[in-house]
Amino acid sequence: MNALNLGLPGIGGLHGVPTTEDKQTARDYTSDQEVRWCPGCGDYAVLAAVRAFLPTLGIRRENTVFVSGIGCSSRFPYYLNTYGMHSIHGRAPTIATGLAVTRPDLSVWVVTGDGDALSIGGNHLIHALRRNVNLTILLFNNRIYGLTKGQYSPTSEVGKVTKSTPVGSIDQPFNPVSLALGAEAGFVGRALDSDRKHLTAVLAAAAAHRGAALVEIYQDCPIFNDGSFDVLRKPDTADQRLIPLTHGEPIRFGPPGPDGQPRYAVVRDGFGLTVAATDEIDPAQIVVHDQTDHNLAFALSRLSDQDLNHTVVGIFRDTTRTTYDDAVRHQLDQAKHHTAADLQTLLNGRDTWTIAG
Repeated sequence: MNALNLGLPGIGGLHGVPTTEDKQTARDYTSDQEVRWCPGCGDYAVLAAVRAFLPTLGIRRENTVFVSGIGCSSRFPYYLNTYGMHSIHGRAPTIATGLAVTRPDLSVWVVTGDGDALSIGGNHLIHALRRNVNLTILLFNNRIYGLTKGQYSPTSEVGKVTKSTPVGSIDQPFNPVSLALGAEAGFVGRALDSDRKHLTAVLAAAAAHRGAALVEIYQDCPIFNDGSFDVLRKPDTADQRLIPLTHGEPIRFGPPGPDGQPRYAVVRDGFGLTVAATDEIDPAQIVVHDQTDHNLAFALSRLSDQDLNHTVVGIFRDTTRTTYDDAVRHQLDQAKHHTAADLQTLLNGRDTWTIAG
């Protein structure tokens, strides 16, 4: 892993595009570090997907930065041949914010876990989303603390028995998608580590979004929480639980019915949503997904309970607004045009005191 140099000169303009002669591949994004995760860890699948996906962005490696906090997922920067920083617990969004503001020529990514992002780092995460900093945040959710050996996390389900909750957790877990939407993130998505094609599609959309983008990735910890998402992977249960989203399309899922269409659909239920059998409803009742509709996105996030009976995957929201880093740079540009007298007036403000000797 290359050490991050905040003053790195001469790396070209915004997202420099490689030439035909130096076209990048997954191998170019693979560092010389030994990957040290437990066998069967879902992080391997995400790493492979990211390595294969990054060259398709047309962004040079030296224009790419991965910042992580603390946890198993936070070893990610070591395994990518880009710039990167393994920072401190929960503070990756803060460090990444500084980079995004001061270096508009960089594509800045944050890699974090459910404990790192939603416990000690919760405040940093929500404010990065609220401010709409131009970051792509990958939140690995395995519902457990893996690096510290199996304590319950902010996303562990109620009743979860762990080393730190020997008679079961009594905490209500966070729903990361609901949290991100509540913090006004412009882009919010969810994917499974084992579904390479779908994960790559969501990552591509997140990378293309200008502003704060968060992708929750359901990821298995085979040592301390093995099989936590198996019902979403097994063919005999997955199609009855996974609800894929496609912008502009009716939200239908499940095995095919007599008409060849999925057996289930999402329909309105008062101010919320519910699931119904398609042979029991009028097709006009089926909700059509609109990723620009914030209220719909939040209602969809509430369909996913901790028992994973109805788990929505895909892009919940994708809308744009002014980014924090663009606004900061605009203020700085404006300040350059002030005279010395204007700046002194600004510094003095309305409330000034003169202290007599």
